[in-house]
Amino acid sequence: MEEVIKLICISCPQGCALEVTMEGKTITKVDGAACKKGKEYAEQEITDPRRMIASTVRVKNGFHPLVPVYTKMPIPKNLINNILKELREVELTAPVANGLVVIENILGTGIDIITSREMPTSGMNRDHF
Repeated sequence: MEEVIKLICISCPQGCALEVTMEGKTITKVDGAACKKGKEYAEQEITDPRRMIASTVRVKNGFHPLVPVYTKMPIPKNLINNILKELREVELTAPVANGLVVIENILGTGIDIITSREMPTSGMNRDHF
């Protein structure tokens, strides 16, 4: 039995409306893609949807109480809540470097969580930041 799944491509700013035709678990056709990225996106989204995560973790004695972190690569979408739960348990101690690996190989995915800015100690002069 044929099934049509509708998606909006997020690979580029154009945001193509895609129609993915499936027969069982097999993709038979992707319509609506203005470029090859759309077809690749549809196939990825149907077979193994992934997302980047951007969040924050606590910082002890930091200039700010939180430092932003992100996944180095997109992670399986079904792991988002578990990863966010893991991040809630993390507390770093200032100073924190930009690009610091906060959690290596999160949940066995092979993907690291890293900081996206530095965080000096709370004693820093605010004019430097």
